Formats: sequence, structure tokens, C-alpha cells
Amino acid sequence: MSKLHILITGATGRIGRYFTDYLGDRYKLRLGARNLEKLGDSGIHEVAELNLENPEQCSDACEGIDVVVHLAANPSPAAPFYGGVLEANIIGTYNIYEAAIKAECKRVVFASSIRTVEGHPLDLQVHHDSPVGPDSLYGASKCFGEALAFYFAYQHGLSSVVVRIGRWGENSNRKQPMQARTARNLSAFVSRRDLSQLMERAMTTPDIKFAIVNGISDNRFKRMDIESARKLLGYEPQDDAFAQYVSGMAEQERWYQEAPGRRRTSSNER
Repeated sequence: MSKLHILITGATGRIGRYFTDYLGDRYKLRLGARNLEKLGDSGIHEVAELNLENPEQCSDACEGIDVVVHLAANPSPAAPFYGGVLEANIIGTYNIYEAAIKAECKRVVFASSIRTVEGHPLDLQVHHDSPVGPDSLYGASKCFGEALAFYFAYQHGLSSVVVRIGRWGENSNRKQPMQARTARNLSAFVSRRDLSQLMERAMTTPDIKFAIVNGISDNRFKRMDIESARKLLGYEPQDDAFAQYVSGMAEQERWYQEAPGRRRTSSNER
């Protein structure tokens, strides 16, 4: 069987770079980026200059593609509407879906965000079918993308899987500053390897017309429920941010005890 031909938009972003490395040579990849110089040496992968506001470039990027993984966006929660989310997140997402239809792509995997539901109270666990509740214009723009995915799925027959990405980061929270290790952030955490697994399953799981799944790790306390991702896509997350936090605290304590000049004074030495 021939390899699936995948377009990754936003290939120069943090998630795009890691996901490209994760997929390796298991698929035929085309990396889309506004600035091709930032891609560096793309190796075996194709590249495509991709300004989301340019419909022609979107069409060229989607030509011959089986699945589009649409990561490109203005990611700032503080981004304004004009000169911010309108161009990249709204117009750009529409252009990608239109191009995918014209190119007869089989599926679009849309990278949405936990920001689409962060307006809900923190003591409420959000499910895949909970009402949207954005906390920013960025979140609202991703709500538009989710609605667009539904529209193209049911009105045009383009399979769409929406992944609401949580707080993406290192597999180890020891690399995060202490002030970032709040219960809220840990409950929304998704590790690099867990998200990559989920995105790949969203690419390849057959017979899905439209779906929204929540993208966080198997944290013991979860801001978003992931049971639908488990059942629909076979998602098997490996990480728990809270367990990593406890491990990181123990390692930090050992560092304080063992590092020269940093040994803490015990209660018997005071």
C-alpha cells in the first residue's frame, strides 16, 4: 500500500516540528510554512510556501494530499481580532477547508484548543460535547474552526476530526518553572508524545465523518474528559502530569541536598 500523503500546516511551529519528527518516514509529508527558511533542511519531506490568507497557495499545498493536519494559527490568547485572529485563524482556516475540498482530500485534522472551553468554571470537567465557552478571541476563533469542520463534514462530505489541544509541553514538568505547576495547568497538560499519538490516530482512524476529541494526557485530575478519544480513536495516553510533578519535586529536593553550597540545614543542625 502507498503511504498516506500528509500536509502539515504550521510546520515551523513547536507542535509542527515535533509532530514532523514523530511521524518520520512512515508517511509522505508535505510541510507548509509561511517562511520556508525557518524549515531549514527538510530532508526527505516536500515543502510548500503557505500563506493562509492566499487561497492559491492553500490550493497548491493541498494538491495530491490525502490528509491535512491543520496546525497553523495565530496562537496568542491576547491576539486582537483585526490583525490577529481574523486573518490566520478564521480566513486562513476557511481557505484550507476550501482547498481540501477542491483537492479531494480525504480528511482534515483541525488543531483546536482548550481555549474554546476555558470560560467554563474550573470545577467543571469539560466533555467533548459540552457547549463551547471561549475565554479569549483566540478561543472564539477556534470555535469558528470547529463549526467550519462540522459544516464541511455534513454539507460537503469532508471527514473532519477536531482535537482540542491542552497545555502542550515537555514530558517532564521538571523543566517548567514552579509557578507554572498549578493544579489547573497540570489538569490541562498534554505531553508531546501523547498529543502526537492522538494526532496520528486522528489522521488514520477510518470511518469518521465528524468528531471532536479532547487532547490532554492521562492526568489523575483532568480539566477535559478523554473517554471519547479513547473509544473513538483508541487513544492510549502514557503520561500523568501530577505523577511527573511529584517525581520532579523529589528530584529537586535531592538536588538541594546534594549540590555544593545548597545543602539544606536539618532540624538537628539549627
